[in-house]
Amino acid sequence: MKRISIAFPGVKALTDVDFHTESGRAHALIGANGAGKSTLMKVLAGAYDHYTGSISIDGKDVRIRTPKDAKDNGIQVVYQEVDTALIPNLSVGENIMLEQTVHDMKGKHLIKWKKLHQSAQAILDRMNVKVPTRKLVQELTLAEKQMVLIARSVSKQCRFLVLDEPTAPLSHSETEQLFRLIRFLKSEGVGIIFISHRLPELYEICDDITIMRDGQLVIREQLASVDQHKVVEYMLGSKLDGQFPRTERVIGEKWFEVKSMRDNDKVHGVDLHIHKGEIVGIGGLVGAGKTELCRALFGAAPDASGELYMNNRRLRVQSPYQAVKNGLALVPEERRREGVFVEESVGVNLTAAILSRFTSLGPWLSKSKEKNASGELIRSLGIKTPNEHAKVKNLSGGNQQKVAIGKWLLADADVYIFDEPTKGVDVGAKRDIYELVSELASRGKCILYASSEMSEMIGITDRIYVMYDGYVIKELETRNTNEEEILLYSTGGLLT
Repeated sequence: MKRISIAFPGVKALTDVDFHTESGRAHALIGANGAGKSTLMKVLAGAYDHYTGSISIDGKDVRIRTPKDAKDNGIQVVYQEVDTALIPNLSVGENIMLEQTVHDMKGKHLIKWKKLHQSAQAILDRMNVKVPTRKLVQELTLAEKQMVLIARSVSKQCRFLVLDEPTAPLSHSETEQLFRLIRFLKSEGVGIIFISHRLPELYEICDDITIMRDGQLVIREQLASVDQHKVVEYMLGSKLDGQFPRTERVIGEKWFEVKSMRDNDKVHGVDLHIHKGEIVGIGGLVGAGKTELCRALFGAAPDASGELYMNNRRLRVQSPYQAVKNGLALVPEERRREGVFVEESVGVNLTAAILSRFTSLGPWLSKSKEKNASGELIRSLGIKTPNEHAKVKNLSGGNQQKVAIGKWLLADADVYIFDEPTKGVDVGAKRDIYELVSELASRGKCILYASSEMSEMIGITDRIYVMYDGYVIKELETRNTNEEEILLYSTGGLLT
């Protein structure tokens, strides 16, 4: 890709970006949120057609202005939101062979089902992926869905495969399975373009690295020649001095308490408490029950049961509406699906939780009040957006997360529940989120912080409840523990 430039209303997304990669190698493409890496890959995938610049393969210019153009040239993309790319009520085999089925029928109305499943099974066997071809996609785990998408990508002649944050929702064992598949594809001569914010993973699987910042190319090198600290410097344009904030906080009285919280077979009799000004971690691996616990506390799990107390007063929380009324706020793991309205503006999202404050003359919304409040938040949170009217779907992942958090700041809740708040965001945005969480705690708020990142547990919390298989199996004082001990309990070790 040579001198690629593209602009959207109010923002120049890419400026004269050069990018090149090779067959049979894994190439890390990274940058802070908003750096332009996803935009660059959408140009390569044919999702945007109004760019300037050129694209060539094997030294010959190719025309890529539509997704079909990209696929015809052997370029396939697996995006982070895998659910939107699959048809849930069709089988694994049908999803893998979907494009061939559509294009090969040519007016015919009969499908050779046996041949379809045999072809799909052959692809899965070649990839060493154990997923039944007749199983419905809606019954698969997230990791299995990702494998199905990759299988679909290589079902046609795939020369370059773009993976956008592929490990963000995966457990350690699932990530290892993905890496085995990537190594296999490399051995088959497929070029991998790997977008991720998890730097240690890049050094495990990638050969080369391209770093972008503010829509421009910063550096392209062999990965082995650049250490992690230098990578962060290139991404941010400055050194990252202290990722976790060092703030003095006064921890007050016990304010929020949970007794015997259950949710079917997902959460089993969880007890916990939080003091004013305290950041309490919910640690554990992917699938431990952290998200299910957060949803149950927020009234978003219809079958959940248990007792919640605020300042010794029992709360009635059977819906998110009641949770908000009682001073609870949740920043969910799936921000695009549950945390923001992607088709609405930044301003609408930031004021959505407390619309009554911006009404006048009954139900009429005061646009000026809404604009003033959202504008102040945009400035204080450092949200990168042309203005408050920009749609949230056009923001980077880290800025979407700031919007998801920001709407609750106006609500001024007593208890803030964060579920994997830094998933899929860069190191700079992570630092901003850590500082925001710490600031809330310093104001006397109760913070429940769920994360599968052990370093976050150590860096941000005061106490940690470790979950395993839906149970809280250990409570730890952060100052008296380490990542190894948290991981040991997270994997079910030392169970008595």
